Amino acid sequence: MTSDVIRLENIYKNYYLGKVEVPVLKGINLQIAQNEYVALMGPSGSGKSTLMNILGCLDTVSKGNYFLNGSDVSRLSDNELAVIRNKSIGFVFQTFNLMPRMTALENAALPLVYAGYNHADRIKRAKEMMDAVGLADRMHHRPNELSGGQKQRVAIARALVNNPAIILADEPTGNLDSKTSVEIMTLFEQIHTNGNTLIIVTHEDDISRHAHRIVRLKDGEISSDLKNEMITRNGHHAQIQ
Repeated sequence: MTSDVIRLENIYKNYYLGKVEVPVLKGINLQIAQNEYVALMGPSGSGKSTLMNILGCLDTVSKGNYFLNGSDVSRLSDNELAVIRNKSIGFVFQTFNLMPRMTALENAALPLVYAGYNHADRIKRAKEMMDAVGLADRMHHRPNELSGGQKQRVAIARALVNNPAIILADEPTGNLDSKTSVEIMTLFEQIHTNGNTLIIVTHEDDISRHAHRIVRLKDGEISSDLKNEMITRNGHHAQIQ
């Protein structure tokens, strides 16, 4: 199916503890279409973090094929994967992963440095993204001057700045209070409305309920893959572009 942004075919991932082979993913088959909003769920040890690392081109498969935007990325080198990551995938992490000595604006612009944009274009685009996530008045603050929710908004601006096809969020509200979590999840819904494919890894049911499809892992296999019947769209469109 041509509209699949992600297609996993019979994916296995094994790790080694000394000479002992430990299977983590055991024959994963998964398709994610353009502009889907998917939650990956599962208990600790289910393989969801390993699967996220493979989806994000942070790790490679032991066996099987991973097609990203129609190209098989299963056997690429680390350098080739790094290029694809920077171009096609925006990451949002639980711990924000901001550079402490840089301003919020400089943090948001970082992916454009690696992509080779000149300074003026980087700053212009990063300012647009900071404005889009509601932090126009915090651009020149450093991370230690921001709240947890503001740090995560900077991380989301950074994830969006390269206009990636896919946003991959790993426990994005794990370090936030419940009110801030709702604000961040509302922002993700706006991002999805604007056309991004969104994959959120979480173990929290109240976070997964925002997604339109919930894929559950257990013992390295997909145990269920269901549409979220609870979702009702409100027709709201955001200003992020």
